[in-house]
Amino acid sequence: MIIETHAHLYDEQYDTDREAMIQRAIDKGVDQFWLPNCDSETIPGMMELAKNYPGKCRPMIGLHPTYVKENVEQELAIMKEWLDKDPSAFVAIGEIGLDFYWDVTFAEQQKAAFLTQLQWAQACKLPIAIHCRNAFWETVELIEKHNDPNLRGIFHCFSGGVEEAKKAIELNFLLGIGGVVTFKNGGLDKVIPEVELKHLVLETDAPYLAPVPYRGKRNESSYLPLIAQKIADLKEVSLETVTKITTENALQLLQ
Repeated sequence: MIIETHAHLYDEQYDTDREAMIQRAIDKGVDQFWLPNCDSETIPGMMELAKNYPGKCRPMIGLHPTYVKENVEQELAIMKEWLDKDPSAFVAIGEIGLDFYWDVTFAEQQKAAFLTQLQWAQACKLPIAIHCRNAFWETVELIEKHNDPNLRGIFHCFSGGVEEAKKAIELNFLLGIGGVVTFKNGGLDKVIPEVELKHLVLETDAPYLAPVPYRGKRNESSYLPLIAQKIADLKEVSLETVTKITTENALQLLQ
């Protein structure tokens, strides 16, 4: 059994073959798909998948940092309304965090939105899925400012170095490892050997960041075994060991 901890399966890139794409992943052993939300517009498609694949497609709720704009308060209110309706409907608060890669116009609003959503996670006892790009230490600063020893979750699409990995682990977070681990110059070949498997979970971030040999093409959850195999090679263990431990890690996060 494999758990896909981060995939945007509601994305329009799958509109022509969504059922077949999901079935391909199931045939590869993927038992659960955790679906991160982006903003109010992605909720309907995400919840439809949760309805059509109960227990398999498991939604998150949250406002993605790159979707933080002038209407941030309105968007957060919509997220909170969904969360209040039934917290148990969601596997995590996410994806939330900071993204200073493309635009820092709303940097302060991103920080405020992140802290607000950390409070939701605390109140609902839910893990969080962190999107963090060009803002690792700023994200760490806010987590430490929030000061909740029970806060847990995943640094989604982790692509930092050993120092960042150790800090994330120190903060009680798992590292979401995706297609970047297969990239020649991705850098994770230096990190994975230094990190115990008990700190890792698998993800694709589909439809983005497809692993080699599909790099540059549309990603999908059936490629998770390629990611797991690369981790197995770097750790010098079996593929079965990687899938077993990463699945246990993901399930433990929900307890």
